[in-house]
Amino acid sequence: MAEVGAVSGVGRALELIGREDPRLCAFIEVWFERALADAERARGLPLAGMPFAVKGRTGIRSYAARRLIEAGGVPVGATSVPGPGTPWQTWGLGTHGRTVNPWRPDRTPGGSSAGSAVAVAADLVGLATGSDGAGSVRIPAAWCGVFGLKTTNGLLPSPDRTGLASAGVLTRSAAGARTYLAAVLDDCEPVPPVLPVPAVLSPDLGYADVDPEVAAVVRRAVGRLVAAGVVRLMDRTCELLDPREAWQAVRVGSPSPRAEEIRRVNDTALDALFARTPLLLTPTTPNRPHGHDGPGELFSTALTWAFNLSGHPAASVPAGFTADGCPVGLQLVAERGADVSLLAMACAVEEALTTVRP
Repeated sequence: MAEVGAVSGVGRALELIGREDPRLCAFIEVWFERALADAERARGLPLAGMPFAVKGRTGIRSYAARRLIEAGGVPVGATSVPGPGTPWQTWGLGTHGRTVNPWRPDRTPGGSSAGSAVAVAADLVGLATGSDGAGSVRIPAAWCGVFGLKTTNGLLPSPDRTGLASAGVLTRSAAGARTYLAAVLDDCEPVPPVLPVPAVLSPDLGYADVDPEVAAVVRRAVGRLVAAGVVRLMDRTCELLDPREAWQAVRVGSPSPRAEEIRRVNDTALDALFARTPLLLTPTTPNRPHGHDGPGELFSTALTWAFNLSGHPAASVPAGFTADGCPVGLQLVAERGADVSLLAMACAVEEALTTVRP
């Protein structure tokens, strides 16, 4: 691999994967020969052979992957997702075993875009595709200390017939996600936000049981944003009904009057909020990364899946660390279809939140 590493960015990515993946287990497959050949063909295209990873074995067939390839991106491998018989909300299973969190190997990276988050967090690739049906991009982004974006539901083609899952991306920074949006959207002209951005902070969305230390990290991060003139907090909050029952009803295709009422009430509340305020802030997850034995009765999706039901675009930006060295994410939510504006706001937020591991 040493000779390959001197050839190109793709070669360097393959060299890093070959060296680090036995420890991290971020990949299911690595396409060494194919990626090097594709890098030669990508010269002269806009992305000029930029290496990226795709979520799972089917990720290479996704709309986003096809658009990235057309622009000159080079897929180097398929990242880990939960293995057979494992709960969907937690683990990844790579070629060499269980996927580990680069910050805390004794903790999960989250799921189900587990390997994509780890590959980006460990600098194996700068960009990896994901999909998000309940928080599957945002949760691993938060727990691995990287940026994750869930696009507006229906903005990009998705194989999920329930309509809950939306395409997404994981990158080292919000600025890095511009490459993704520019490739997958026909119109992606960024408009810098007018600062400070009016924002509503909701630590628990009115129903979630949030770890006090996670909440404190997020409050400090939002305080820094206010002090830096990036956001201006509005004197209001956002309280929703717990979407768990409604999400599960949609997932299994068994609607109920109670589930429909939850969706109606929450959609009405969110429509009213975004009619007056362009940005909603919450913790990405109510809990810090748990161990590989699972979350127990906790739902790490408690603060994310509301926006899979409502369809709003949402992103996770690194907010800081707990005292035991676990990354915490700050979730940013915007109006439906405002993906480009959300990314611009996330870039401004990111610039003001230089996080340092304790």
